[in-house]
Amino acid sequence: MATPHPNIVFVFPDQFRQQALGCMNADPVRTPNLDRFAAQSLVLTHAVSNYPVCSPYRAMLFTGRYPFHNHVTGNCYSETRSRGVFLRPEHRCITDVLHDAGYSLGYIGKYHLDTPGSDDARFGEGLRGDGRIWDAYTPPGPRRHGIDFWHSYGCCDRHMRPHYWIGNAPVDQPTEFGEWSVKHETDVAVDYILNQERIHRVPGKPFALFVAFNPPHTPFDQVPPQYLDMYRHAEPEQLLNRPNLPADDGAEAARRWVRHYFAAVTGIDEQFGRILLALDDAGLRDDTIVVFTADHGEMMGSHGRMHKDVIYDESFLVPFLIRWPGRLPARRDDLLLSVPDIMPTLLTLAGLRRAVPPEVDGRDRSDIFLGKPGDRPESALYLAPKLDAPRRGKRGIRTHRWAYVVDRDATESDPKLLFDCLEDPYQLRNVAAERPEAVRELEATLRDWLARTGDPWSEE
Repeated sequence: MATPHPNIVFVFPDQFRQQALGCMNADPVRTPNLDRFAAQSLVLTHAVSNYPVCSPYRAMLFTGRYPFHNHVTGNCYSETRSRGVFLRPEHRCITDVLHDAGYSLGYIGKYHLDTPGSDDARFGEGLRGDGRIWDAYTPPGPRRHGIDFWHSYGCCDRHMRPHYWIGNAPVDQPTEFGEWSVKHETDVAVDYILNQERIHRVPGKPFALFVAFNPPHTPFDQVPPQYLDMYRHAEPEQLLNRPNLPADDGAEAARRWVRHYFAAVTGIDEQFGRILLALDDAGLRDDTIVVFTADHGEMMGSHGRMHKDVIYDESFLVPFLIRWPGRLPARRDDLLLSVPDIMPTLLTLAGLRRAVPPEVDGRDRSDIFLGKPGDRPESALYLAPKLDAPRRGKRGIRTHRWAYVVDRDATESDPKLLFDCLEDPYQLRNVAAERPEAVRELEATLRDWLARTGDPWSEE
């Protein structure tokens, strides 16, 4: 019988696109553990990353609020510190609520919700060759938002030699490990779940564990050889099978790195399987909600682009698989799940509906998760602000049929893009000029979203 307050294990690798799940029948990638897990889970085919960048996703996940309400309007790094782009201690997060409800809380891996101070410089400066400081130390106390087990760092893309601030370690004492970060973090997660020495969490209390892998994020070449060997004989053209991949040099980087990207995905799949096995070994399977998702996707050459931050499905759609045996019916559902919806939904599933903070923007979708009738959103917001000009940048709307974007910084291309995702699933043809009635309807929907989320973009 499930406990009144189930455990939660929330696994979210960085830059893992929805198409890279074998069960989605898109990319030719090997994910046997995730495919088996999907068969036991609710699989959302239209979960989106409203602002498909690392820090904004994490802030929306933790606070249940959109960027202009939670202040994380871009990535957290040295240049955004002066603009106040970081998770504020006074914001009430999902972890604060769980902590106050008696949960033990663990966080493992990439946090990326703090901006670096002067003492952090030695750990993150210049790692990307741009002189910026990306890594950051989050001290014990209110900036950890109720998390009592800490094995984490800010943002550091050294996948093969990761470092972590463990527990109450001071800023000048991170611990470095000489192994792939995903494997190391899984070791820690398994120890946390099994809790054999009773030092990772309080026995008898429910727990919530967040595991934030950095791969398959760049640098793509930092992946163990045993996973790369699985794709050694595949030609890039076999792996890059999406029709929206340009035939010219626009996809040169993707052809170079697709083997490595898929190798990291397969490695994550193997390590995720170890987490599931640990839950079985600990006898916790039936009492634990397990979520596998990602902060955003990866273009990997589609439309001639790499990485994220655009409304194209390769960037905007994310995997979302959730399992709670005996409670959540295993099936596929096309619910348009936005990131801020996750917080109130998980809290309600955990029996904490009344503890959801009143300022939360996201909507509780737990009835739909449980297979009951419920409110289904007809649209999701897309935004890509510019920190130095919040009324510029891009805003858009995604429905089941349409992907619509207005780009106020467009110069050579049309500032309005409209794709019919039912007729044109690879988003190849802009039909904005041909469908003015759809544009008008979507613009009205966009204005409503901007008003609700406190976005200054509509003031232009």
